[in-house]
Amino acid sequence: MKQDATRNAAYTVDCEDYVHVVEFNPFESGDSGNLIAYGGNNFVFVGTCTFQEEEADVEGIQYKTLRTFHHGVRVDGIAWSPETRLDSLPPVIKFCTSAADMKIRLFTSDLQDKNEYKVLEGHSDFINGLVFDPREGQEIASVSDDHTCRIWNLEGIQTAHFVLHSPGMSVCWHPEETFKLMVAEKNGTIRFYDLLAQQAILSLESEQMPLMSAHWCLKNTFKVGAVAGNDWLIWDITRSSYPQDKRPVHMDRACLFRWSTVNENLFATTGYPGKMMSQFQIHHLGHPQPILIGSVAVGSGLSWHRTLPLCAIGSDHKLLFWVTEM
Repeated sequence: MKQDATRNAAYTVDCEDYVHVVEFNPFESGDSGNLIAYGGNNFVFVGTCTFQEEEADVEGIQYKTLRTFHHGVRVDGIAWSPETRLDSLPPVIKFCTSAADMKIRLFTSDLQDKNEYKVLEGHSDFINGLVFDPREGQEIASVSDDHTCRIWNLEGIQTAHFVLHSPGMSVCWHPEETFKLMVAEKNGTIRFYDLLAQQAILSLESEQMPLMSAHWCLKNTFKVGAVAGNDWLIWDITRSSYPQDKRPVHMDRACLFRWSTVNENLFATTGYPGKMMSQFQIHHLGHPQPILIGSVAVGSGLSWHRTLPLCAIGSDHKLLFWVTEM
């Protein structure tokens, strides 16, 4: 748990499993610590972490595992529910996962005796993205290589189903207008759906493929970012259906794109693991070059802290954290 200069990460936490995905809880959970979940080959680990940037009496990082959930199959994705609360009695931990067996699992725990999960089945190929509706947490959206976007209720029943033109890579819910959903496809098209009318209302084009990841900027929902080919691309949806800005960033194809939750000009991208290392970059729209470049041995997953300009990435039996100046 020390400053680790050789890897460029500010903080490191050793993990019991290979880390395939990591997600900070993006919602206020009523506790001073930050909930974080990471998924490995067989388990999901839920813990809290506090950083010296937010608590004066913490040196570096304080990390504590709250609960380990047996998963039984490789974890590909994790999405937090806004119903998660640490300040309720009993506490509520709620999240869902996508897995290598093409199923979604919805986990609920009170961190004591109640630990249950429900399996949501319907996708016929790998699930590339999933997200809870951010207001009520009563629905889950998922996208898959099977060319569909599906909406599920918490009972596991599908309430909507959109046929896509290529594999669905990312799905995001509008933070306030919860009838709006963004779906990004591998063929470079990003569509916005009206869930009440159950139809597409707007689309964006990257004009390059494969589009691997896209993200809606929650600080400014007119902004959408993505990585396609070797480039990152940014749209202003009020101005054009084509990118306002794009730049080549990763030699061996870009993998993930995530906006910061605290600054609408800050975002991070990752490249595919190369022969030895995969590259991680933090970008600021006011700067022509990346403001931070890190390298990770087989990095996977990418998540921003809810209130700090701080990123987490998973690696081989490690969580790595990078801090950037605003």
